[in-house]
Amino acid sequence: MARDRDGAAATLPRGPDFALWVECAAGHGGEAVPRRFGFGGRAIAVVEVMDHWLAADHRYFKLRGEDGACYILRDDVAEGYWELTLYDRRGSGRHDSTVAGN
Repeated sequence: MARDRDGAAATLPRGPDFALWVECAAGHGGEAVPRRFGFGGRAIAVVEVMDHWLAADHRYFKLRGEDGACYILRDDVAEGYWELTLYDRRGSGRHDSTVAGN
């Protein structure tokens, strides 16, 4: 989903150039929490876990990267892979059209 040319929110094409990898460390209670991830030949350190939540078969993490952007990563626990579900280069992580300046 491309939203605007300023990169407010967008999805990335799937394929080998954008294969997502995630490095985790033990968080509170020993739960694995992303600390670094990458795609397209780029590595991004996590500077803040802004939020996290559980769904039936997935874990979600809203993260701020060292680049200031906001990312939401989804961990498919049953299948053992991660997906990038939101990228917001402005760092707000909002997924609506009410963000100031739109």
